[in-house]
Amino acid sequence: MSKNVYSFGGGTADGNGKMKDILGGKGAGLAEMCKAGLPVPAGFTIATHVCNVYFNNQKQIPAEIHSEIDKCLVKLEKTMGQTLGDPNNPMLLSVRSGAKFSMPGMMNTILNLGLNDVTTAGLAKKSNNPRFAYDCYRRFIQMFGEVALNIEMEHFNHIFDARKAKVKAKIDTDLNAEDLQAIIVDYKKLVQKETKRPFPENPREQLTLAVGAVFGSWWNDKANYYRRMEKIPDDIGTAANVQAMVFGNMGDNCATGVGFTRDPGSGEKVFYGEFLLNAQGEDVVAGIRTPEPISDLKVVMPEAFQQLVDITTNLEKHYKDMQDFEFTIQERKLYMLQTRNGKRTGPAAVRIAVDMVEEGMITKQEAIMRVAPAQLDQLLHPVLDPKTLGELVKLTTGISASPGAAVGRVAFSAEDAVEMSESGPVLLVRKETTPNDIHGMDVSRGILTAIGGKSSHAAVVARGMGRPCVVGASGIKIDEAKKVFTATVGGKTITVKEGDFISLDGTSGDVYAGHAKTQEPNLAHASVGKFMTWTDEFRGKFGVRANADIPRDAKVARSFGAEGIGLCRTEHMFFAEDRLPFVQQMILARDEKNRKKALSKLLPMQRSDFAGLFKAMDGFPVVIRTLDPPLHEFLPKRENLMVDCAVLPYADAKMKKEISDRYTIPVKELKKVLPELLHRVEELHEFNPMLGHRGCRLGVTYPEITEMQARAIFEAAVQVAKKGIKVIPEVMIPLIGSVEELKNQKDIVVRVAEEVFAKANTKVHYMVGTMIEIPRAALTADRVAKEAEFFSFGTNDLTQTTMGLSRDDYTKFQKDYETAKIFNADPFAVLDQEGVGKLVKLAVDAGRKSRPDLEVGICGEHGGEPSSVQFCQKVGMDYVSCSPYRVPIARLAAAQGAIMAGDTGAKAEAARTA
Repeated sequence: MSKNVYSFGGGTADGNGKMKDILGGKGAGLAEMCKAGLPVPAGFTIATHVCNVYFNNQKQIPAEIHSEIDKCLVKLEKTMGQTLGDPNNPMLLSVRSGAKFSMPGMMNTILNLGLNDVTTAGLAKKSNNPRFAYDCYRRFIQMFGEVALNIEMEHFNHIFDARKAKVKAKIDTDLNAEDLQAIIVDYKKLVQKETKRPFPENPREQLTLAVGAVFGSWWNDKANYYRRMEKIPDDIGTAANVQAMVFGNMGDNCATGVGFTRDPGSGEKVFYGEFLLNAQGEDVVAGIRTPEPISDLKVVMPEAFQQLVDITTNLEKHYKDMQDFEFTIQERKLYMLQTRNGKRTGPAAVRIAVDMVEEGMITKQEAIMRVAPAQLDQLLHPVLDPKTLGELVKLTTGISASPGAAVGRVAFSAEDAVEMSESGPVLLVRKETTPNDIHGMDVSRGILTAIGGKSSHAAVVARGMGRPCVVGASGIKIDEAKKVFTATVGGKTITVKEGDFISLDGTSGDVYAGHAKTQEPNLAHASVGKFMTWTDEFRGKFGVRANADIPRDAKVARSFGAEGIGLCRTEHMFFAEDRLPFVQQMILARDEKNRKKALSKLLPMQRSDFAGLFKAMDGFPVVIRTLDPPLHEFLPKRENLMVDCAVLPYADAKMKKEISDRYTIPVKELKKVLPELLHRVEELHEFNPMLGHRGCRLGVTYPEITEMQARAIFEAAVQVAKKGIKVIPEVMIPLIGSVEELKNQKDIVVRVAEEVFAKANTKVHYMVGTMIEIPRAALTADRVAKEAEFFSFGTNDLTQTTMGLSRDDYTKFQKDYETAKIFNADPFAVLDQEGVGKLVKLAVDAGRKSRPDLEVGICGEHGGEPSSVQFCQKVGMDYVSCSPYRVPIARLAAAQGAIMAGDTGAKAEAARTA
């Protein structure tokens, strides 16, 4: 028969610190401390798998497990020399949750279990301290009532606060024994009223209900949300830790507290924490009283303080990590209640990891594995100062799309954002963004949209720019015409107007009304540079590139360690204010001659852009994608044009001027040109643009576009190379579904390259490859690779086309799918390895069979997501490419992947090229 309950106490334990899967983190820590001879109150741990048994057995603990609990309880009573329910010498218990992974505050705890009218009287007599005994009893009824009987805590608080007001008590400890007895009477009346039964007096019944409540808390809303956020599996369950009580609330020679062996905010090696005299543990964390710095304990109880320092220092050395500990001091005797690896901020995680290597405590590999990619992300973006948030109203929580904090005045259009940015910071607020908003996004400190998901336009562009962004904030209602948005908070409607300040947190998705202060990240600390150097040592030659469209982004990418550009989206260059008119001229042209005329104006601009990228990436490759989006994206919206065409005959001079400015058409030409523009937009209108006339298909129809872009690329390459700068251009043809499409476009690129090289009397090495984003291209990769010198997987579109799922529309039912466990994660944020990943692996293997030296990378948003990066390593890719601000995260994820695979340095490279 499998073991379900594990005892600890008296210097022995059935389990140990390595049994987190069975005992949970708390139970494993208690067992390990007990075996080490530390002062730990005895108890027993009901294993994590019993949590699942409980739910599968109609929320009942089976009789055979009850039998084990009873045996461990008898053993505990012998160890403590007390009996549960004894009227003269009662043993009291705490019942706490404890999953394998730390979930602080997410599940339930009950203290002082075993008290009733009789045992409380016995405790008062034994301790000779009636106030202490009745304080424990009122705490027990309050916690048990909320946790096990589902009575709202505010009902208990109302009774408690009313008594304090009646006797004019300023703090809880001002209440005497008689006050507490009166509160207990009222608490019991409340229980009778709410549950229609008396408060349970039988300690064994109390224990059964308490254990069930702890298991039940595994599925409460906040625990569910926390598991989703931290990617903790639902099926691992929580343990229930039953432990003899020790008391920090018996008087001023007692205390309770929590602490860390290092500062969890900065990582500094200092003894860090808080304590309260004459209190129980929940008083510290609940903020009922203001705790004292743990350093003050040295003055009040010097011996206990020194013992605590010595014990926790040894625990840190034993676990080789910063410890988060809980303690109680009962009549000047120290007891350890918990130790676990402590939660920490990103800056602290890096500093602690590096310091522990230098202290000889851990290896470099262990240091790399200690820092979560999400923690590293915190170092790259400003954060909202938590000290100022208490003064602000939280309006809503949307989807965290791009991390960091931003504060600014609200602008509701790109044009307004540009204008307003000249006089101060701006946040762009839109129902959704489009490529036409790029200039407004560029000048904004942050972006907020009411709809959209993590792969929406706003999200993708914001990440590329390093702008904080919150999308899918359905709690706000935007009226762009009136330039206001509203949010309902606590039943009250709050209106935010253009020019009002808001603050947003792109990491949490929170949006606040008002002006919060921000804290800049500290990248200057030597620990960060040293840590990133180590990541590069262990990821070997697996490359990390960046998606960058302009020299400024390329320089940022290089500063974060990018080893090239994996995707330059040339269409973003076309949206610039000085270029868009020529792009529109090209689109509106009815013949090749006029198209080429417009393209000739764009050629020097594109050449200048590419030259800037080549210079910034001196010696590193630059992958340039030829024009990808459908042409209508560069033109005004069809609906807006229809309205303006209808209004034009009746417009006065002022309105005509507004229409003229909107489309950059002279007033005198509006009557002729505006209907022509509408007609052309209607010609280009598509029912499904994502699968329409875009990518290589544009190049096949309009080869002069591909020719202009190729000429700009190679003229820039020659120009920069002549200055002694190493240039490595890689021309990428998008959206191919067949090798014939690629060959059609490749022939143009090669011809233009030879023409440019002949004229310049010089050559540069280049490659022509393709973006794999259509399933057919992946399925025929062996044929495609005969023409392509490299593959780059565009997993944003590959996910859409493989799953038949629109990334913009998916957000409407995303929560339903994730709640129903159909998707474990957003497939546009985390690569679907089972489906899309299978296509990727098939294409890599097939492509390499046709062309063994095929370069393979990924340039979708998945290139910066840790588990997706590690998948790319496993299937043998050469590099990933992501937004500049995610480059350090990809470097870390790649290093961790190599370490987990035992595949570091040269060994990793050998495996990739085998």
